[in-house]
Amino acid sequence: MEMMSDAQNRRQILLTPGPLTTSESVKQAMQVDWGSRDGAFIAMTARIRQRLVALAKGESSHVCVPVQGSGTFAVEATLGTLLSRRTSKVLILINGAYGRRMARICEKMGQPFDIYETAEDTPPDATHLAQLLQRDSALTHVAAVHCETTSGILNPIAKIAESVAAANRSLIVDAMSTFGAIPIDLGTLMADAVIASANKGLEGVPGVGFALLEKSALNRSEGNSASLSLDLHDQFTYMEKTGQWRFTPPTHVLAALDQALTELDSEGGIKARGQRYANNCRILLAGLAELGFETFLPAALQAPIIITVRMPADDRFDFQKLYASLNEQGIVLYPGAVTQEKSFRIGCIGQVFESDMTRTLAAIGEVLKNMGVPREGLRPAG
Repeated sequence: MEMMSDAQNRRQILLTPGPLTTSESVKQAMQVDWGSRDGAFIAMTARIRQRLVALAKGESSHVCVPVQGSGTFAVEATLGTLLSRRTSKVLILINGAYGRRMARICEKMGQPFDIYETAEDTPPDATHLAQLLQRDSALTHVAAVHCETTSGILNPIAKIAESVAAANRSLIVDAMSTFGAIPIDLGTLMADAVIASANKGLEGVPGVGFALLEKSALNRSEGNSASLSLDLHDQFTYMEKTGQWRFTPPTHVLAALDQALTELDSEGGIKARGQRYANNCRILLAGLAELGFETFLPAALQAPIIITVRMPADDRFDFQKLYASLNEQGIVLYPGAVTQEKSFRIGCIGQVFESDMTRTLAAIGEVLKNMGVPREGLRPAG
């Protein structure tokens, strides 16, 4: 168990799926100004790209192409680059907001797509996926979300990849919330793209996303993108030629990411970070159950990323008061996103530890006491 000072125990923590609580040294890395054409910054960009590919064991097969903006920018850039509006049709697996967002992106781009949607507490079935791919020969790609932070569900990406590869189709993975926390091995996982951003499991700050792209798939993508700024083929070609970004890069964000990657290594890599997040999740689940709350997902489907808590039916329970009270104590929760029922969410990731989880549970218990909500009053509505 880590030792925390009184100051650390009083610090603000973000129990969200990102942006996250970051270390002081990651924040400190942003105090230096960088010239975007400077040799040291060019070297930093190359180092970050190499480190990100190495985290997924994709050095021989994939390249990292970063893009300015949030994770959604990287998702849109990847879909727009790898998919051809003339010859591609993508099947989007949906069980939450981020699958639906990919469908919305394709709709906006005029990109042919179909959907396979399941309930927000239900993962896609790999056997049914195989049947869908067999029925529609026009489908060329499948797009899936590794962890849907709408609910916190961990989708079976390895089984999905097996079905896609067996059908000789291409896979695009939104690994936004899992990259850096749950291992992805591109030596065994057949994927044309794995997409993530700096400000989740890598514990950097918002402002840059990236895609790990299979080399031959990227080579074939020239001319697909209808966007200038989100054309990853053009971004890659320019970076390979000059080492530079085509347009102004988020220099301070990249310096923070470089430091965050060093701290990931120091922690013991993805395995150690994932174990810390899993421990945070275990403590929260046990403590919430002890308080009387019910959570949305069964343990087998719960990713150690974010927990969805069913909203109690008792009229004395007021989430806004709970949120405000914890916020005053430096603990930031997250509103619910599932559409099936009312809920709220508590994140497990970022620079947060066991003591932060116990501090959070104690604060929630005190608010419940002040509300006068008995344990039996925490049963969910409906």
